[in-house]
Amino acid sequence: MDKRDVSRLLSEIAVLLELRGDNAFRVRAYENAARVIDALAEDLGVRVEAGTLTELKGIGEAIAGNISEYWRTGAMTFYEGLVDATPPGYLEMIRIPGLGAKKVRALGEALGITSVAALKRAAEKGEIRDLKGFGAQSEKKILKGIALLESGAGRFLAGAIRPIAENLLDSLRARDDVEAAEIGGSLRRWAETVKDVDLLVATRKPAAVTKAFLALAPEATVIASGETKTSVRLASGLAIDLRLVAPSEFPFALHYFTGSVAHNIRIRARAQDRGMSLNEYALSGKRHAAVKTETDLFRVLGLPYIEPELREDRGEIEAAEGEALPRLVREQDMRGILHCHTTASDGKSTLEEMGAAAAARGAEYLGIADHSASARYANGLSEAELKRQEKAIDAWNASSATLRILKGSEVDILPDGTLDYPDSVLERLDFVVASIHTSFAMSDDAMTARIIRALRNKYVSILAHPTGRLLLQREAYRLHLDEVLRVAGEEGVVVEINANPHRLDLDWREAMAARARGVRFAVNPDAHHVSGYDDIRYGIGVARKAWLTPKDVINTLPVEKALAVMRERR
Repeated sequence: MDKRDVSRLLSEIAVLLELRGDNAFRVRAYENAARVIDALAEDLGVRVEAGTLTELKGIGEAIAGNISEYWRTGAMTFYEGLVDATPPGYLEMIRIPGLGAKKVRALGEALGITSVAALKRAAEKGEIRDLKGFGAQSEKKILKGIALLESGAGRFLAGAIRPIAENLLDSLRARDDVEAAEIGGSLRRWAETVKDVDLLVATRKPAAVTKAFLALAPEATVIASGETKTSVRLASGLAIDLRLVAPSEFPFALHYFTGSVAHNIRIRARAQDRGMSLNEYALSGKRHAAVKTETDLFRVLGLPYIEPELREDRGEIEAAEGEALPRLVREQDMRGILHCHTTASDGKSTLEEMGAAAAARGAEYLGIADHSASARYANGLSEAELKRQEKAIDAWNASSATLRILKGSEVDILPDGTLDYPDSVLERLDFVVASIHTSFAMSDDAMTARIIRALRNKYVSILAHPTGRLLLQREAYRLHLDEVLRVAGEEGVVVEINANPHRLDLDWREAMAARARGVRFAVNPDAHHVSGYDDIRYGIGVARKAWLTPKDVINTLPVEKALAVMRERR
């Protein structure tokens, strides 16, 4: 935690107070307090421990008490009470451009609107324009703002940003005056989307490294440049922060700037419990062993190393305390690649090209799953075309000593839940990938029934991209996902983690829940070109965030065992 965390929380309190119609002076008091804390040049922690917060202009006794509680415990009773008393959708609605707290409250009081979805429906039906303070133009602006919010304004696909960050990192690491360098933030934790990039560098020559960094992005706009931090913005709008620390500070800074905030609060509290004080630059107080790496930092605090992907305060600290952290799946554990396409349907590489590229990557098997007949949008294969492909696969397997190609198909789940090919076709395939590509607008009950009917088909091996989401483009279709995952677990259907950076579906949070149900997974690139194999690492990132081990992912199995899992219901 640092002053920025405190300032952000105070700002959010001001919003919450305004949302409930609190006294305007109280609202402004928290707004002012947020600005005071954000502009504070000295160490906020020193003020808290000395009890001198009220000496700062604009910080009264009540606000000082709240700040001190938050700083020491990572929680604030007053804030939590406000959150509990506020309809959860209000905080999401406040993010809509042009829709302030007063208007959100007015919409809630007049029309009972407490979510973005309800607001959108009301605006589309013309139910808002007659309210005092609104109008037809207000409705249009609200819908435009919702569209912007839904598009993920200000966020970027991690898959598009990671190569940029890694290229910069490689260039910095190559310098003699850089002793250590790493990516931080949500990108290091393998989040699906990111707002910016944090690059952390340990050096004794910060000015020289800063100059070199700016030369790496000559077209970028320099937002700020100082001895410890330089911020630039690319033409795409992506902000990149270069943070420079002394080599001795690097492990502390790396942990801090990796996050998440919730994880860091817990770790900081753990240090305090042991008579130490942890911030982004040092671990001070009680005498301890030398800390030269993050592993050392965790060890000093009585914990084994916690992988960055797990640092979300979702049980990782408790698991570490009990020596129960999983051995997370790694890309090098993968033995096979499943769910790939060729030029037979909508792919850009031939069967032979896909096979050769998979063999070059060291894969033992490759599962081809071109689209089924009704997928005219993707040049789906007729039954005759599928037979011809099967013969081509037989020819490959007869000549290859290193890679086995498995016969499969990505079969559309039709609106009534039946599959696009008859069972007589499905039974001769090595595996069947079932997925939805049409009729997204069904009710949640209907969509759930549709998918479950498909899962009951004994020939279905894998449920692909289970929610249909496209990150920053399209929300998941409505369905009762818990019910779908329950049935998948009961039926022994493997659930896909689609590694395409635009999908990353199943979401890692849902995958955690599915794993608890005993569901097994396949991390699949859904590759339509040989270059698509590179996406596997993004799917592995999701799997690791979901605490998956090699035993949870069938692609880590040798081919016969993987086939046995996919065909065990037949």
